[in-house]
Amino acid sequence: MNFLRGVMGGQSAGPQHTEAETIQKLCDRVASSTLLDDRRNAVRALKSLSKKYRLEVGIQAMEHLIHVLQTDRSDSEIIGYALDTLYNIISNDEEEEVEENSTRQSEDLGSQFTEIFIKQPENVTLLLSLLEEFDFHVRWPGVKLLTSLLKQLGPQVQQIILVSPMGVSRLMDLLADSREVIRNDGVLLLQALTRSNGAIQKIVAFENAFERLLDIITEEGNSDGGIVVEDCLILLQNLLKNNNSNQNFFKEGSYIQRMKPWFHVGDENSGWSAQKVTNLHVMLQLVRVLVSPTNPPGATSSCQKAMFQCGLLQQLCTILMATGVPADILTETINTVSEVIRGYQVNQDYFASVNAPSNPPRPAIVVLLMSMVNERQPFVLRCAVLYCFQCFLYKNQKGQGEIVSTLLPSTIDATGNSVSAGQLLCGGLFSTDSLSNWCAAVALAHALQENATQKEQLLRVQLATSIGNPPVSLLQQCTNILSQGSKIQTRVGLLMLLCTWLSNCPIAVTHFLHNSANVPFLTGQIAENLGEEEQLVQGLCALLLGISIYFNDNSLESYMKEKLKQLIEKRIGKENFIEKLGFISKHELYSRASQKPQPNFPSPEYMIFDHEFTKLVKELEGVITKAIYKSSEEDKKEEEVKKTLEQHDSIVTHYKNMIREQDLQLEELKQQISTLKCQNEQLQTAVTQQVSQIQQHKDQYNLLKVQLGKDNQHQGSYSDGTQVNGVQPEEVGRLREEIEELKSNQELLQSQLAEKDSLIENLKSSQASPGTNEQSSAPASARDSEQIAELKQELATLKSQLNSQSVEISRLQTEKQELLRKTETFAKSAPAPGDSEAGTTAKTTDVEGRLSALLQETKELKNEIKALSEERSAIKEQLDASNSTIAILQNEKNKLEMDVTDSKKEQDDLLVLLADQDQKIFSLKNKLKELGHPVEEEDELESGDQDDEEDEDEDDGKDQGPI
Repeated sequence: MNFLRGVMGGQSAGPQHTEAETIQKLCDRVASSTLLDDRRNAVRALKSLSKKYRLEVGIQAMEHLIHVLQTDRSDSEIIGYALDTLYNIISNDEEEEVEENSTRQSEDLGSQFTEIFIKQPENVTLLLSLLEEFDFHVRWPGVKLLTSLLKQLGPQVQQIILVSPMGVSRLMDLLADSREVIRNDGVLLLQALTRSNGAIQKIVAFENAFERLLDIITEEGNSDGGIVVEDCLILLQNLLKNNNSNQNFFKEGSYIQRMKPWFHVGDENSGWSAQKVTNLHVMLQLVRVLVSPTNPPGATSSCQKAMFQCGLLQQLCTILMATGVPADILTETINTVSEVIRGYQVNQDYFASVNAPSNPPRPAIVVLLMSMVNERQPFVLRCAVLYCFQCFLYKNQKGQGEIVSTLLPSTIDATGNSVSAGQLLCGGLFSTDSLSNWCAAVALAHALQENATQKEQLLRVQLATSIGNPPVSLLQQCTNILSQGSKIQTRVGLLMLLCTWLSNCPIAVTHFLHNSANVPFLTGQIAENLGEEEQLVQGLCALLLGISIYFNDNSLESYMKEKLKQLIEKRIGKENFIEKLGFISKHELYSRASQKPQPNFPSPEYMIFDHEFTKLVKELEGVITKAIYKSSEEDKKEEEVKKTLEQHDSIVTHYKNMIREQDLQLEELKQQISTLKCQNEQLQTAVTQQVSQIQQHKDQYNLLKVQLGKDNQHQGSYSDGTQVNGVQPEEVGRLREEIEELKSNQELLQSQLAEKDSLIENLKSSQASPGTNEQSSAPASARDSEQIAELKQELATLKSQLNSQSVEISRLQTEKQELLRKTETFAKSAPAPGDSEAGTTAKTTDVEGRLSALLQETKELKNEIKALSEERSAIKEQLDASNSTIAILQNEKNKLEMDVTDSKKEQDDLLVLLADQDQKIFSLKNKLKELGHPVEEEDELESGDQDDEEDEDEDDGKDQGPI
C-alpha cells in the first residue's frame, strides 16, 4: 500500500487533513465498535466519502470493509453499504472525471485497488457467496462490484471464478431474478465474464444460457426491444463466436429456429428506431457467427441447412427485397445472406429463384448487380453485393453456367425488355467508373473459378462495339481496354479476369495468343521502368504472360513455349521477369485480401486484390518460375513423359472400368447361379414328391393285384354255379380269359412303373451333378435329355395302355350285366316242383349274391383304375413342367459357360496389355534415370509387385481352365 500512499501524496488536489482524520476515525469505529449500529453508521459515512475521496478511503478502509463482509453477513444493510463503498473505490466513473490526466489516473487507481482486492482469492469467493442472498440491497451492489472487477482485471478474476465451486452456476441464477434491474445487470456481468474465455463460455452455455437469453429477447419484443435485447445478443455473440462446441450445441438444441421471429420487420417503414437498427444489426452479426467461412466446413453446412429448413433464409431474403430498409441494415443483410448461401447448393439454388417484387418481377441477383455497377450507390453496399455474388458462385458450377449462359448469343433477349446478369456485368466491365470495372471483372472471374467448361463457353461471347463494325470477342475487348491505358484499378481488374480465364485452359491461351498484338503489349509493359504505382500492373502482366507459357499447348507455331521464353530472355531478361512477377505477393494489399473472403475495404482505392485471386497467385507463382528456367529439351522430355503417363493413366483407367464392368457382370451371373440353384432345389423337392407318389401308386397296384386274385376265385365259383344252373360255359370262360389278360396288363404296368422309378432316380442324380462338377455338365445334360425323351415315350405308351384297359373294363362290365340278366331269366323260366324247386331257388339266390359281389368288386376295380389314370395324367403334367424347367436351366447354364469363357479371355487380354504397358513404363523410367531425373525406388518396387501379381493371375487362370 506504500505505492498508493505515494500516489495519493503526489496528487495536487488530495483530501484535506480534517477529511483524512475523519476517514481514519470512521475506520477505527468500523474496526473496534461492538455495536452493530455504530459499525453500520460508520460504513454509511465511508460510502458517502468514497466517491470524492476515493484514494484515501480505498487505502484505509478496504481491509475493514472486507472484514465487515466476512463477519456481518446477518445484517443486509451494512453488507450493502460495504459493497457500495468497494464499488465506488474500484470502479472508474468516467462521468466524474473531466481532464484526461485525471481519467488515466482514475483507471490506474481502479486496476490497483482491484489487484489488491483479488490478491486474496477468498475475497472473490466471498463475493460469489454474497450473490446468493436474495435481498436487493446485497445482490445488486454485489453484481455491480463483480462486474467492475471483471472490467478491471478480467482474465485474473475469470480464473478465480472458474476454479471456484459452483461459481458460474451462482452467476447464472441472476438471469432468473424477477427484478429486471438485477437481471439486466446480470447480463452485463456475464458479458464481462465470458469475454475471451472458452472454458467459461462452455460452462455458461451448458447452464441453459441459450434458453434463458432467448426467452428474455422474446419477452422484450425481439428487434423492437430496448437495450436489454442488445445486451443479450452481445452475450450470445460472446458464447458463440470462435467456439465450435457452443455453436454445435446451439444448432442441436434447435435454437436456430427461434431466431426467425427476430427478422419479422413488418410492413410499416416508420418503426425503424435507432435501437431497432442496432438490435437488427447485432442479430444479423449473430447469424453470421454461425455460418462464418472461418468455421469448420461441416459445422457451417449444418447451420446453413437448418437456416433453410426453418425459413430463416427466406425471411432474410424478404428483408433483402423490401423497401424502406435502412442502408446499413440492408448492407449487413446482404452480407448475412451471402454467408448463409456460400458453398451450400440448396441455399444457392433457392437464392437463384428469389425475385424482387417489381413489375415485371426480376431475379434478386439482377437487382443486386444493378446496385453493384451503379456508381451512385454507397461503397459498402456495392462491396456487399459483390460478396453476395461471389458466395452465390462459390463451388456452384450450376450457378456459374447460368451466369455465363446469359452472355451467350442463343440466350440474349433480342427485344431488350429484360436485363440479364451477363449484360450487367459486361456493362460494368466497360463503363467509365473504375470501381464498376473492378467489381464486374472480379464477379465474372468468379463465374469461371475452377470451371474449365465455362472458360471455354465464354470464348464464344461476341460484343458489338459500334454500328457497322464487326463484333469482337469478349477476350479481345478486354485486351483492347488494357492497351488503352485506363486507370490502374480498371487494368488490375481486367488482368485478374484474364489470368483466371487463361489458367488451366489451353484453348483460352490459344485464343489469347492468336491476337498478335497481345504478347508485344505484355512484354512492353513488363520491360518498361515505371513508378511504384505501375509495378503492380507490371507484375500482373508478367503473371499473365507466364500463364500463357505454362498452359500453352504449342498449337500456334509462332508462339510456342520455347519461342515465348526466348522472347522474354531477349526483351526482358529472366531475372527481371521473375522480379516483376514477385511484385504481386509483395504488395501491401495482397496479404490483407488473402485473409478473408469478404471484400472489406475502407475506401475504393484499396480495392485492388480479390481473395480467390490471391490463392491463384500463390499456386502459380512457383510453377511459372520453374517453367521460365526450364530448357527446351527438358520441356520436351517432360511433355513426352507427361503424355506417356497420361496415356498410361487413360489406359489403366479404361481397363479399370472394364474390370469394374466385368465384376458387375460376374456379380449378376453369381446371382443368376444362386437363383438357378434355388430352382434346382425346388425341382429336386418336386421329384422327391413324385417319387413318393409313385411309391403310393405301387402300393395301390399291389393291393389291386390281391383284389384281382380274389376275383379269379369268385369267377371259378361262379362258373361252377352256371354249369350247375345251365348257364353258358363259353361266356364264363371268356370272362376268365379277359380277367387273366387284365392281370398280365397290370403286371406289365408294374414293371413299367419300376423302370420309370429308376429313370426318375437317374434324373435326380443328373440334376445334382452340375453343382458339384461343372466340367462334366455337358455329357450329363445330354444323358438327361435322352432319358427325358425315353421317359416321354414310355409315358405315352403307358397312357395308351391305360386307355385300352379302361375300354376293356367297360366292355367286361357290360358283358357281366348281360350275364346277370340271362341268369335272372333262367331262374324265372326253370320248373320248381316240391323240394327240387326250393333247392333251385337257394342255388339261384347264392349265384345272384356271388354275381352281385363280383359286380361290386369290378366296379371298385374300375374306379381305382380310373383314379390311377387321373394320377398318371397329373404325374405326366408335372414331369412335362420339370422337363421344361430342366431345358431352361440347361440353356442358362450354356449361356453362363459362354459368358465366363468370354470374360476369361478378356481378362487374359487385359493382363497381357497391362504387362506390356508396365514394361513400357519401366523402360521410360530407365530413360529418366539415364537423363539424370531421380526415380523413387518405391515406384519400381510397386511396378515389380504389380508384374508379379499379374504373372500369378495368369498362372492361376491357366490352372483353372475353362469354367
